[in-house]
Amino acid sequence: MQLFWALLQDINIKEKIQNAPNKEYEIGVFIGSMLPFVILVLLAYFIYRYNKNRINKE
Repeated sequence: MQLFWALLQDINIKEKIQNAPNKEYEIGVFIGSMLPFVILVLLAYFIYRYNKNRINKE
């Protein structure tokens, strides 16, 4: 349930960067905003590869 709620929240990245205490915070916000998408892409790739190999073995 928490994951679903996190996906629905509106994240204003520009506001976070403007209120940042230093430059390193901007890098953290960028990585934190891209990380969920990277994880989903990797998960989709591994599922695709697993199913492709399973079908080829049959």
